[in-house]
Amino acid sequence: MSGAAGSGAGAAGSVGSVVRRFLAEYGSGTPSRLKVLDAYLLYVLLTGALQFGYCLGVGTFPFNSFLSGFISAVGSFILGVCLRIQINPQNKGEFQGISPERAFADFLFANTILHLVVINFVG
Repeated sequence: MSGAAGSGAGAAGSVGSVVRRFLAEYGSGTPSRLKVLDAYLLYVLLTGALQFGYCLGVGTFPFNSFLSGFISAVGSFILGVCLRIQINPQNKGEFQGISPERAFADFLFANTILHLVVINFVG
């Protein structure tokens, strides 16, 4: 029995060391632009999760409202991930002709179109 408890503690220790190493490397190796974008992505993800949890707990009486909000969160997250991929310095070879400013302008344009559709869907 103590062997199983010891292996569980060892696994928790290794997970903790992996998380610490990830946070150290993320903090030192990630540009600040990407950190800001990651914070935005986390916010949008939590917003979508909160909306979905509210839907499960309370219900979807104005279904168009729930669906519009959830589509807005999912679409914003997808557009944000696309922006992150385009402005990541490690992906410079894939997006040679696209500057970070152009990628951000495309992101703003696509977000505007997305939210015009979402507002129209609400009715």
